[in-house]
Amino acid sequence: MASTYGDWLRQQREAAGLTQQDLAVAAVMTRSHISHIEAGRRVPSKEDANRLDRALNTGNVLSSFRPDENSRPVGSHFEVAREFEQQATMIREFALSYMPGILQTERYAHAVLRGAAFPPLSGEERDKAVVTRLERSEILANPASPVVWALLDEAVLRRPIGGSDVMAEQILRVVRLVETERIRVHVMPFSLGAHPLLQSLVTLMWFEDQPPVAYVEGLHTGKVHDAPAMVERFQGAYDLALGDALPLKESLALMRATAKDYGHHD
Repeated sequence: MASTYGDWLRQQREAAGLTQQDLAVAAVMTRSHISHIEAGRRVPSKEDANRLDRALNTGNVLSSFRPDENSRPVGSHFEVAREFEQQATMIREFALSYMPGILQTERYAHAVLRGAAFPPLSGEERDKAVVTRLERSEILANPASPVVWALLDEAVLRRPIGGSDVMAEQILRVVRLVETERIRVHVMPFSLGAHPLLQSLVTLMWFEDQPPVAYVEGLHTGKVHDAPAMVERFQGAYDLALGDALPLKESLALMRATAKDYGHHD
């Protein structure tokens, strides 16, 4: 969303002598939702834009010039999604090729960034990116929130990123997180064939006081979707895929067996 829309909303709010909380009350919205709109991270729904117009006495300007939520890119292709990730109360990940960022070990993250980045990152750039990725994983330090589910294509387990030792370490980290009931993981086996999420990485996020969003990522691209109809489509695809995935115990058994194949022995 162009920042001018959020900037104009902020200017009108300040001209009216209202705080974000004041406007949230008047428009029957949440303060964090107002904040995201002003910062350009969200496109208001038609109903929200109408309520903002009424609260600010701006006619129908905010509703008439509401940006197209389907054309909004993500700056640096993940930065907006990362901010949402830190606020989410529930996260559901689908990983097609490698482990979700919040579950990656340091060595695995280095290997991903060394092999997948183009143009290649310098050593310093890669180190900074790994630190950022490890900082993201700190949300798992809270034993209860966010609730995290990971749906992994079997390719995530089979592709030897970083070598056998790195893969065994990475898989066993996820196994331990499941065993301690911090996360839930299901594997989409190769034997399943095609499934509804086969085309890209998908992250679904829910929040305490604002509507859910979906983040979809491809090569050098990423986009946050917050239009309710689009988010529901991603949620539906995730639910269908989850229904075909291996149960939790079978997924754990496959992960342990794969770690053993990489050379890990209890």
